[in-house]
Amino acid sequence: MRATGVPRLRGDLRLRAYWLLLVAGMRTQSAYPLATFAGLVANATFGLLKTAILFAVVEAAGGGIAGYTAGTMSAYIWLSQGLLGSVNLYGRSDMTERVRTGDVATDFLRPVNVQAANILPAIGKGLFAFVPRGLPSIVIGVLVVGMTMPATPGPYVLGTVSMVLGIVLSHSVVYLVAVSGFWLVETRGFVGLYMAVGGLFAGLFTPFHLFPDWLQVIGRATPFPSMMMFPIDVLTARVTGFAALQVVGVQLAWLAGALAVGHLMTRAGQRKLEVQGG
Repeated sequence: MRATGVPRLRGDLRLRAYWLLLVAGMRTQSAYPLATFAGLVANATFGLLKTAILFAVVEAAGGGIAGYTAGTMSAYIWLSQGLLGSVNLYGRSDMTERVRTGDVATDFLRPVNVQAANILPAIGKGLFAFVPRGLPSIVIGVLVVGMTMPATPGPYVLGTVSMVLGIVLSHSVVYLVAVSGFWLVETRGFVGLYMAVGGLFAGLFTPFHLFPDWLQVIGRATPFPSMMMFPIDVLTARVTGFAALQVVGVQLAWLAGALAVGHLMTRAGQRKLEVQGG
């Protein structure tokens, strides 16, 4: 079913509506402090496990491997743990269920862009989660384990931009997984594939740079390193200067591509829409 004749908001009202959707996502995330604390505990626990394993790898390699020392490996571990609550590497979103049940039909009747209205609250949740869950994880890394971080402000400024782009990109790609339900109906297998491939290439388990060259080539052909690994590279000054700007440029290119594909899939899905179960 297609929504026709739906009145659109004026430009200023539309921008305000999108801003409120972003804020609504932040407020939703803030409503679950116990869940946030549980996530922080999980971050710290698995962070310590990763520290023990990867420090053993560095030590076995003679104190350095693929450009990582104990200090820079610690920075990778705790920054990745800090981003875990903000970057969606699980492939699940509210849009997935709305497509499956057919409730998305009502979304097309609203005077706002369906894609933006679903991605923005998720981004808001991710951005808010970094404060009570991400920053404490990083503090644990600094105080308990020790992290080697840049002494100049440049990597932090550009790294913050890169980090936000990574968060936005992850939720934009997850939206693609969700709207694939217009054709697949059941997307759990696709979500599982996203989790496995995304976690591997985003650097969730081990630094992307420890992979063999052929696997790095495959990984760079996906958007996943731009979600987590590349922002960490910029924040830790593993890449600097023009190389760091190139990394941000790659992130922007993937984001533009994901949004464009999402727009096309949404329009195609609207034309194909079948309401399931009601």
